[in-house]
Amino acid sequence: MRYTRQQVLDRLHAQTTASRSIVGAGAGTGISAKFAEAGGADLIIIYNSGRYRMAGHGSLSGLLAFGDANQIVYEMGEREVLPVVKEVPVIAGVNGTDPLRQMPHFLKRLDDLGFSGINNFPTVGLIDGHFRAELEATNLGFNKEVDMIRTAHEMGFFTIVYVFNPEESTRMAQAGADVVIAHMGLTVGGSIGLAREGGVAMKLEDAPAKVQAIGEAAWAVNKECILVSHGGPIATPDDARYVQEHSDALGFIGASSMERLPVETAITQTVRAFKELPLRKR
Repeated sequence: MRYTRQQVLDRLHAQTTASRSIVGAGAGTGISAKFAEAGGADLIIIYNSGRYRMAGHGSLSGLLAFGDANQIVYEMGEREVLPVVKEVPVIAGVNGTDPLRQMPHFLKRLDDLGFSGINNFPTVGLIDGHFRAELEATNLGFNKEVDMIRTAHEMGFFTIVYVFNPEESTRMAQAGADVVIAHMGLTVGGSIGLAREGGVAMKLEDAPAKVQAIGEAAWAVNKECILVSHGGPIATPDDARYVQEHSDALGFIGASSMERLPVETAITQTVRAFKELPLRKR
């Protein structure tokens, strides 16, 4: 189903009014989307990284030049996810920096296909240092994502955005973002995630303050903006509970947490159980 912006917001507000967390699930395959809906997800988000992730590769593959991110999302929506999702709003992760797209035209195609909302992914927010500075200086930076979200908002889409600091949160709120996702970095755990301890991942106890600061920046622009968290050390339901107990985040958006980590565990344990079956002695 294609939902209007207000219909999506009404669904989310109904959850928070009932004191239930908002949950968004990234889907890299149709079966991930189908059973995220069965589990009660409020939103299903398609990213190009989902295709790589569910092929066994790191999620950051979605930021590299391995394919046309926007075309991948369009095809995943058309052929895999939208045909199996019955009622949950489906959100498209759009590469707003893509210089080869007439963005209003592409967003109209997503609207016609049945997407109910827009997210900014791949996002240069995951890039820092000298390369990020050069992207910003050559009109391939975060402001292009802000412009894309502003266009989507003006077209009537529900918008849910990744931001990495208060400044980006302010800019996205000014562009009309309905939900800000406080992104804490690449998700920890599993075979292709960051190490939880001893590596570059943020510590869980440091996440709530950063999430809250991002929310405060958005609320200074629009007090109705919804704050949720994602990534980094927030990988499990217990991690998300900790963040929500120590900040005003109203939910969690998961991709690796929703499909990669559960699949890694379930397949490993199931195959191991079959392998351990004894043979009858003859």
